[in-house]
Amino acid sequence: MVDSFCNSTFWNSSFLDRPEADLPLCFEQTVLVWIPLGFLWLLAPWQLLHVYRSRNKKSSITKFYLAKQVLVGLLLILAAIELALALTEDYGQATIPPVKYVNPILYLCTWLLVLLIQYSRQWCIQKNSWLLSIFWILSICCDTFQFQTLIRALLQDRSSNLAYSCLFFISYGFQIVILILSAFSEKSDLSSNPSSAASFLSNITFSWFDSIVLKGYKQPLTLEDVWDVDEKLKTKPTLSRFEVCMAKELQKARQAFQRRQQKAQRKSGAKPRGLDKNQSQSQDVLVLEEAKKKKKSKKTKDFPKSWLTKALFKTFYMVLLKSFILKLVHDITLFLNPQLLKWLIAFVSDSDSYMWTGYVYSILLFAISLIQSLCLQTYFQKCFLLGMSVRTTIMASVYKKALTLSNLNRRQYTIGETVNLMSVDAQKLMDVTNFIHLVWSTVLQIVLSIFFLWRELGPSVLAGVGVMVLLVPVNGIFATKNRRIQVKNMKNKDKRLKIMNEILSGIKILKYFAWEPSFKERITNIRKKELKNLLFFGQLQCVIIFVLQLAPVLVSVTTFSVYVLVDSNNILDAEKAFTSITLFNILRFPLTMLPMVISSMLQASVSVERLEKYLGGDDLDTSAIRHVCNFDKAVQFSEASFTWDRDSEATIRDVNLDIMPGQLVAVVGTVGSGKSSLMSAMLGEMENIHGHITIKGSTAYVPQQSWIQNGTIKDNILFGSELNEKKYQQILEACALLPDLEILPGGDLAEIGEKGINLSGGQKQRISLARAVYQDSDIYILDDPLSAVDAHVGKHIFNKILGPNGLLNGKTRLLVTHSIHFLPQVDEIVVLGNGTVVEKGTYRALLAKKGVFAKNLKTFTRHPSSEGEATVNDDSEEDDDYGLIPSIEEIPEDAASLTMKRENSLRRTMSRRSSSRPQKSLKNSLKIRNGNALKEEEELVKGQKLIKKEFMESGKVKFSVYMKYLRAMKWCSILCIIFFFIMNFVAFIASNLWLSAWTRDSLIYNSTNYPASQRDLRIGVYGGLGVAQAVFVLVASIWSVFGSNYASKMLHSQLLVNILHAPMRFFDTTPTGRIVNRFAGDISTVDETLPQTLRSWLMCFLGIISTIVMICMATPVFIVIVIPLGILYVAIQVFYVATSRQLRRLDSVTRSPVYSHFGETVTGLPVIRAFEHQQRFLMSNEKSIDNNQKCVFSWIVANRWLAIRLEFVGNLIVFFSSLLLVIYKNSLTGDTVGFVLSNALNITQTLNWLVRMTSETETNIVAVERINEYIHVENEAPWVTERKPPADWPSKGAIQFSNYQVRYRPELDLVLKGITCDIKGTEKVGVVGRTGAGKSSLTNCLFRILESAGGQIIIDGVDIASIGLHDLRGKLTIIPQDPVLFSGSLRMNLDPFNKYSDEEIWKALELAHLKPFVAGLPLGLSHEVTEAGENLSIGQRQLLCLGRALLHKSKILILDEATAAVDLETDQLIQNTIRTEFSHCTVITIAHRLHTIMDSDRIMVLDSGNIVEYDSPEELLERSGPFYFMAKEAGIESVNNTAL
Repeated sequence: MVDSFCNSTFWNSSFLDRPEADLPLCFEQTVLVWIPLGFLWLLAPWQLLHVYRSRNKKSSITKFYLAKQVLVGLLLILAAIELALALTEDYGQATIPPVKYVNPILYLCTWLLVLLIQYSRQWCIQKNSWLLSIFWILSICCDTFQFQTLIRALLQDRSSNLAYSCLFFISYGFQIVILILSAFSEKSDLSSNPSSAASFLSNITFSWFDSIVLKGYKQPLTLEDVWDVDEKLKTKPTLSRFEVCMAKELQKARQAFQRRQQKAQRKSGAKPRGLDKNQSQSQDVLVLEEAKKKKKSKKTKDFPKSWLTKALFKTFYMVLLKSFILKLVHDITLFLNPQLLKWLIAFVSDSDSYMWTGYVYSILLFAISLIQSLCLQTYFQKCFLLGMSVRTTIMASVYKKALTLSNLNRRQYTIGETVNLMSVDAQKLMDVTNFIHLVWSTVLQIVLSIFFLWRELGPSVLAGVGVMVLLVPVNGIFATKNRRIQVKNMKNKDKRLKIMNEILSGIKILKYFAWEPSFKERITNIRKKELKNLLFFGQLQCVIIFVLQLAPVLVSVTTFSVYVLVDSNNILDAEKAFTSITLFNILRFPLTMLPMVISSMLQASVSVERLEKYLGGDDLDTSAIRHVCNFDKAVQFSEASFTWDRDSEATIRDVNLDIMPGQLVAVVGTVGSGKSSLMSAMLGEMENIHGHITIKGSTAYVPQQSWIQNGTIKDNILFGSELNEKKYQQILEACALLPDLEILPGGDLAEIGEKGINLSGGQKQRISLARAVYQDSDIYILDDPLSAVDAHVGKHIFNKILGPNGLLNGKTRLLVTHSIHFLPQVDEIVVLGNGTVVEKGTYRALLAKKGVFAKNLKTFTRHPSSEGEATVNDDSEEDDDYGLIPSIEEIPEDAASLTMKRENSLRRTMSRRSSSRPQKSLKNSLKIRNGNALKEEEELVKGQKLIKKEFMESGKVKFSVYMKYLRAMKWCSILCIIFFFIMNFVAFIASNLWLSAWTRDSLIYNSTNYPASQRDLRIGVYGGLGVAQAVFVLVASIWSVFGSNYASKMLHSQLLVNILHAPMRFFDTTPTGRIVNRFAGDISTVDETLPQTLRSWLMCFLGIISTIVMICMATPVFIVIVIPLGILYVAIQVFYVATSRQLRRLDSVTRSPVYSHFGETVTGLPVIRAFEHQQRFLMSNEKSIDNNQKCVFSWIVANRWLAIRLEFVGNLIVFFSSLLLVIYKNSLTGDTVGFVLSNALNITQTLNWLVRMTSETETNIVAVERINEYIHVENEAPWVTERKPPADWPSKGAIQFSNYQVRYRPELDLVLKGITCDIKGTEKVGVVGRTGAGKSSLTNCLFRILESAGGQIIIDGVDIASIGLHDLRGKLTIIPQDPVLFSGSLRMNLDPFNKYSDEEIWKALELAHLKPFVAGLPLGLSHEVTEAGENLSIGQRQLLCLGRALLHKSKILILDEATAAVDLETDQLIQNTIRTEFSHCTVITIAHRLHTIMDSDRIMVLDSGNIVEYDSPEELLERSGPFYFMAKEAGIESVNNTAL
């Protein structure tokens, strides 16, 4: 039938059975024409429908568009001409064959359709249609056959139709031009991200990413260079899509959960439990209970389950479907390779086969590899983007949930746990979605492999597969053992980091007492254990590698042996052997991946459960808080009862309370009476039992524990509002912040660390108050805002802000307070007791009533609180705050201990840092600063940036860093490792050659005369070579484990020694976290990750070399091809590594803000909710996630960009090697072909790995670079020098300062400006002065914590600069201001070097009034002190420090007076002990309260680094100098009148 359609033969197989094969012209003009046309017509309607649905605004006409339309128009004209020719042509008597006019008509219709599709694409962002691109490729491929047939016909000059041929050639050329045009991408005005406008070909090869790779190669990329992600991938749209699905699924899950509960209740018939307690509970009690409950009930409560996976699936099902199809295509084409290999071997073995079949096989091999690569990379791209979107969704959902989560649910999670949900669990889900398809794909690959192997070798395959399956549990056992070691090592690491943290927090104490060697010893001991475990871990890893190496060898040996031994007719030939080996190589991947996928899915299921519990938790129920607009009262409590926990008794009970607009109401009551709870109830933070609260207007809230964000002071006060300069200045003045801003470098643009680390408690409290005042709300809820500030500052704030004439007069103010002296000025006082209102009325009325309030007032006035005490200097808050830590009342326990750690020492160095700058009036400087805001950005005030920006290397890692690591490993080890790895590959090549020799036997012998001895020799040697490979790898790996272990040891000890030798200013300007990071992250990279990466790199590198060597052995011409391919490969790698490295850095830089912002939000939730700023915080979170997303996106694309190019290089190697085998067919045998190609097919993966490993090595070697940076930090003076002081020095204790000058850092001004004075032996000297006068600098100079900038200090005739630091510091004693203790025994804290006997220690404890306490402890001196001494009271810690000094008895004692921390009783004890025990010593006291130094022999008054007065107290009181005024302020008139 078809024959008549063409008037010629349609199909005849004899056309192919000849050297010059060809297809019949009729077949070419029908089937090959209709395939592409059919494809286009089938899919075009869908394409047009899709364009119609998702159309955007029409874009302008471009040259590309015009060119394509013109070319298609020309094709249309050609089709019309052809039709005309066909109809007019004279065929004599015969009728025109129908094909002559059917094809042109088909083409006419098709070209019209193409014009329509191209026109419709103007409404799309992506101008080039993928459908048309595939159509052009198909059409050109199919036309190629006809093209060569027509050319042959013309060459043989048969009476062929010249006109028809010419028309065909022209249209063929046009189609090629159109395909080239459609490969280019057209810019779109609608999207900034080129990926969305990229053409189909550019998309599948990721060529649109070229420009970034180029840019990254030329210079390190910055955030601005990275494109934003596509609109639909951004956080907001992704989250809203997910929330729709989540709402439905969660609804179903909740219903199922209720059904479960009802069932359970029916079973048990239980009633809901409640606690019957009469006392009211404050929040910290509850937190403690919560913790107990957590410990008791290990069983988790039930909650709505198994909805998250469904919701995620429904949100992203399209992506999953597309990636499923791609993966399926890839897996099926994967198994075509071994079949083609088999045919190629058969082709070479058969000398009669036609050459063209070989070429067809080569081209097919290349085409299939290409399709595989494209499918696999697009699949990966889809999966990784899906993983990224899942991570984004989870992070944004967790953040959003945190803003609305009920308090009950929130209390089940610490801040760390919540941040973990966002970081760890989201990451685990991301990892699992990347590889989710492997669950079915691995099974499919295993089944197909076994099926094809069975076809080759029959049942003997089962032997090989059995070995593989057996090795899986063996590996499992090793892996679990490995995990145990890791857990053990984590404990060691935690211990080491804990001590490291303590060292860094208490570094000043270590330097004062010269204790560094003892602590170095402690860390080194733990590190030894850690390294021992690491060594064991490494050896186990080697055994695992050994097993993995042995696996393929064992499998092929057993399979081939069984195959040959089972039946004497079975002879191993090249086809069978090498096809099987290729199939075994395919099988290796799924078998290793399957267990990994399963374990990562199990891990992810745990994460899913945790996330379900969190995201499915109840929201805050604020229905009891009613906000109204018109109401005569500002706040009204109606029968309101609230609790912190549903299961326990109410904390606020039946409160009825009316507060009128504009009133100042004080809320007072004893600790635990529910004051803070009452405030929280108003903010809707508590669970309502009954009643309600009505509020008119907006609220502002100042919490008791101030919450400060990481940013500038200005940002914290403005809190997202517009800047109003006048109002801002007014508030700064009213909150007494101006003097602080004078001291802080950079004024209000000073950067505040996380949790306000570099501010004092009082400063934080005042910033928190300023933030509230600036917001200009109607109702102010102030939870004890004056607790952390000095009396006089408190008075200032009350008058300027809170009081009747303050900034807030006319606003409604609720003030929780303990300060009695403000009460007479308030409008109304509410007295709380046990959660209810006991009394309410004005101050006078309550006193007259003589009730609870009046009674309490009396007891208070009898015992003045330390707040009322006179203070030395008007800004003494810096040093004095610390004593007035707010009573830990109604605060969850973790919040209380958050800020007490490093704050003090950092704060002091901070405030002193630039106090000696000449000071402009702040208002002026602020005005100028705001005027020159831009300049300000560029040149920061000296010292304004307290924390130096972390040094981030950019560009290539220097070669010297690699050398540093290799030197640390020792050269002889490295040479041996490389030698054994090379031997492994020599054995590998040998076993391949032996196998091909074995398969050659099938040509010599047939099944009857194959000698058994020959067979056994073949099996034996093949097995032997396989085992040799594995043994060489084992030796090399173990050697490398020992080498890298030694390197780790060296680097860590160098780092530790150097950090301990670093000067104090290094610790002041470097955050502890950054130093700890070197000891944590970077050391663990050097311990674990780096050695493995280097090992993998070496194996990949040698693997590739050996494959190329094998190909060149078979066909030496291949060298010519290898060279350009090698150059191409290296070029791609160089480009990629530069870009990828920087993208990785950007990823980690943009990731930490997401987590820290989240941590901050969780801590400050009540404040954010009170100000109703949830939306702003949500936006800011979305912004920071998107910022991180764009780096992750670019990194994913960079990996795909690389992979597709490398696979292309790999595919070319396969193609050229197969092509050469076809060309040199006559000089080769089938076994050589198998031997070459089975290895070449493996090369693609290895090439990919090599670049991946190169990039990993670069990323990980950065750890060595960072450690190296701290190994070369400048050191302080040597600890011990040649010149030692006399043994009994200092014998008298006389100190001489002569013109002594000092500065903190080279770029700052002098702090002491030439001090000259004499202190005689055994003299007692007090040092006073306002903050920043240089008092503490004086002590630091004596210990040479600060080195002199001029002048000298001489003690008993020895210049202290001339001796070693430890010789000096060991001979002086100090009792520091903050008592720092370290974890360890009490004995270790007193005497870390074990210098003293037990009797001496007990004697010291007795003098320090601690003997009864220590004797009463079960372990006595071995009592364990927890971190920072938290299991001792502050007073006891101070007494222990006194004990240290008594033990360490030296002629000179420096007392940085520590009154802030202790009560008056302990203070007396310390003073008396010092008077008696140190009477024969020189004592220098840095005073913060004057009465403690009134009995000194002389008093030194410092001001801005100069001595202004230096005389006995009596003399000084008679002159009216600075000291006289200070004493007057403190209420001291004569030396004797120092009573408190």
